[in-house]
Amino acid sequence: MTERKPMIAVLTGAGISTDSGIPDFRGPSGVWTRDPAAEKLFTYEHYMADPEVRRASWLARADNAAWTAQPNAAHLALVELERAGFPVRIITQNIDGLHQKAGSTPRKVLELHGTMFTVRCMSCGERGTMRDALDRVAAGEPDPACLSCGGILKAGTVMFGENLDSETLSQAGSIAKACQIFWAVGTSLTVQPAASLCAIAMTEGARVTIVNAQPTPYDVVADEVIRTPIGEAVPHLVKALLAAHP
Repeated sequence: MTERKPMIAVLTGAGISTDSGIPDFRGPSGVWTRDPAAEKLFTYEHYMADPEVRRASWLARADNAAWTAQPNAAHLALVELERAGFPVRIITQNIDGLHQKAGSTPRKVLELHGTMFTVRCMSCGERGTMRDALDRVAAGEPDPACLSCGGILKAGTVMFGENLDSETLSQAGSIAKACQIFWAVGTSLTVQPAASLCAIAMTEGARVTIVNAQPTPYDVVADEVIRTPIGEAVPHLVKALLAAHP
């Protein structure tokens, strides 16, 4: 009889995408570490109240490295795990779509903070593509408004000051409860409620591994903490798992 493979939940943060050329936020060379004022561009209150912040946000979106970024070894290793028959669920704090681009099944990737590739109107709720909105910016609209109602357009992402989608968060909690193995990869585990998923997994008896260059609040209670670069660590973890459960 074939051994049943353990369910693996992987919580990924900005650190998993740095090898793809996308800078993180809080690391030593992070976007906000180098320029604390840039955090305003990601804060709902400032974005909604200040047209200048919105104009700067649209320019930043157009220059986002994720438009041309390619998945790296860590993203590809998780795809390998899924294709080997492991029940893998990825819960990502990232908005760059690199897990799906690497080949992870889209329905198995839960985007806690939404996606940068869509926009929505904050008045009427109409949705569209980020590409169309950026084309309007390039054509001379520094702060494009909703074409249906004139409301403020915002990326389909969760900004600071906004609540996570309750259904998405509920799904993430269910995944953390059900898994036997929980990996937290490239995340500081300081932003709630995402960080609490680590605690949920621990409470339910999952083996927890943290892969992050900097210390996290959960290091002292994790089963394993890895400081090796993520592009090396995740493929190594996957290789070990494949060997343990052929």
